[in-house]
Amino acid sequence: MASIPLCYFVLLFFVSFISVHMGNFYDNDLLVLDASRVVQLTWSPRVFLHKGFLSTNECDHLISLAKDYMVESLVINSETGEAMFDEIRTSKGYFLRNRQDEIVARIERRIGAWTFLPEENGEGIHILHYELGQKYDPHPDFFIDKFNQGKAGNRVATVIMYLSDVKKGGETVFPDASAGPSQEKDAIYSDCARNGFAVKPQKGDALLFFNFHLNASLDFKSIHKSCPVIEGEKWAATRWIRFKAFGFPSIFNFTNDCDDWNELCSFWSKEGECNTNPGYMIGNDSFLGLCPKRVAKFACLRHTLLWVYFI
Repeated sequence: MASIPLCYFVLLFFVSFISVHMGNFYDNDLLVLDASRVVQLTWSPRVFLHKGFLSTNECDHLISLAKDYMVESLVINSETGEAMFDEIRTSKGYFLRNRQDEIVARIERRIGAWTFLPEENGEGIHILHYELGQKYDPHPDFFIDKFNQGKAGNRVATVIMYLSDVKKGGETVFPDASAGPSQEKDAIYSDCARNGFAVKPQKGDALLFFNFHLNASLDFKSIHKSCPVIEGEKWAATRWIRFKAFGFPSIFNFTNDCDDWNELCSFWSKEGECNTNPGYMIGNDSFLGLCPKRVAKFACLRHTLLWVYFI
């Protein structure tokens, strides 16, 4: 019997090491990212689907963190960069803190491993809830205005994680995707999903798409929509990933709990984010917010009082 070369064991050790450190945890079990679960849906725009990205418990946990704090979703004015209400988006949402707890941190690491994009470039996971008839009309995830890009740059990629099944409707649709006309659609798809490439939400699945071409120019074919929910409800979690570090504090190395960790804190407070996302802005008894600086707190309080007064 021929002996096994030493280099074989070295290679085996190396592969095992990489698997452990690039792998991710579903609940308490180690899971190496399985390429067989990933399907390329379109190349223009670049869209990929990861089947079973989240466990059932992880989906339920994300919903439980946000369900008591959901507020009306806002949109960004492409010219001014201001956040505002608009009938094109009728869902409710809530931003989680980066690394808010062990499960959230684990999911964020998993997203980084799958996308090969730095974990620190991600915004806080945004939990979304769509009830009967609620939708989000066609929109880009990238910013046109310069203000919202800030020091972290634009949103290079988006990961949408489906936290629930939807009986009918609620599809994510890319109206201008090159593969749209060739996609076969049966009766389970809503009329809204007939034009374009459609992805039907399935609990635990995750959708990754890039908002930029490989040459770093904007990919307008990444414009997408969320179809109205016809039957049931839709829960989803979105993670937008920037070109550079977004600026959230590390749980290991933050130094001053009076500092703001994002240059947009002052702008957000003026836009009323302290009312719509107080946990994300100021924090609570469990964790610090993204904008804990004293001046930001006073600004938040001032704008809250003005908001209450004019109501």
